[in-house]
Amino acid sequence: MTKKKLTIAVTGLNNIDSPGPGVPVIRGIKDSGMDVKIIGLAYENLEPGIYMPDLVDKTYLIPFPSAGSEAFLERIDYIHEKEKIDIIIPNFDSELYLFIKFSNQLLKMGIHTFLPTMEQFEERHKDNLPEFAKKYAITVPESKTILSSKDLANLPKPLSYPYYIKGKFYEAYKVNNHNQAINYFNKLSAKWGLPVVVQQAIHGTEVNVVALGDGEGNTVSAVAMRKQYITDKGKAWGGITLNDERLLEITHHIIKETKWRGAMELEMIKTDNGEYHLIEINPRIPAWVYLAVGAGQNIPEMLCRLAIGEKVTPITKYEYGKMFIRYSWDLIGDIADFEKIIIFGEL
Repeated sequence: MTKKKLTIAVTGLNNIDSPGPGVPVIRGIKDSGMDVKIIGLAYENLEPGIYMPDLVDKTYLIPFPSAGSEAFLERIDYIHEKEKIDIIIPNFDSELYLFIKFSNQLLKMGIHTFLPTMEQFEERHKDNLPEFAKKYAITVPESKTILSSKDLANLPKPLSYPYYIKGKFYEAYKVNNHNQAINYFNKLSAKWGLPVVVQQAIHGTEVNVVALGDGEGNTVSAVAMRKQYITDKGKAWGGITLNDERLLEITHHIIKETKWRGAMELEMIKTDNGEYHLIEINPRIPAWVYLAVGAGQNIPEMLCRLAIGEKVTPITKYEYGKMFIRYSWDLIGDIADFEKIIIFGEL
């Protein structure tokens, strides 16, 4: 690893009931022993990661992606001028489009990223999943892209209740009747925009993989886990690492065929007869990544090394039966810090 002290900026500090990956990413980086300065990039002034002791060295508020590219670039340029950022790790689906689009511009400024290409990012979208599955010979549940609530009345067969209705970026709800479907469609389209995706519910066990591809078809890291406790938002609140060779084979296949660059999370359903159905690909580090760190694969560290052009030797082993459990913690702070982040946009 480079001996130079690295300044690493990280988004996703909202460690709440639907947690962002920022806090566990920072924990992984700090566990690696790298000499770093951590800059938190927050969208809201009450993201817990801003106030957690010994987590970030400085935090800056940044504009929501919906504010547009000009506001985004201006703010990053301002922060970079003050902090001389070496690496940025964005952790939300909704912000990735801008970071990918301007990755070359950021690099000219001296800011490294390690992200999927725009083509990789676009082709694995929820509404493109059937085409993705056909192209790469993967099994996925029946699904349909919906642009109007009227389409819910006559879904093509074999789509039937129960099914999941999914937001463009986040959130999914199980639907058992038409009234529920309309309600959730309106909620998701208002929050995340169109399209909304309807996906057949598959009976089985949900299993997930966090993985890292080097952009040349090689899997640098991959750790499989099963959710043990799931919140009403579908988030893992507890999980355990698995020894599942077939699940990892599918992961290696997807990374090899797509030449995936960066981190990803595969969400899959394993049926009782041993079939695997891919239900989603998240094009970034998931919030449960610290389980991978604890099991022996420090994905945040490896991603940083790849971002600055270092060669990283793939890791194939990790500890099975490692568990994680999330918990709430009352963080006591000072109103003066809150006022600073509101007034100055930095802390």
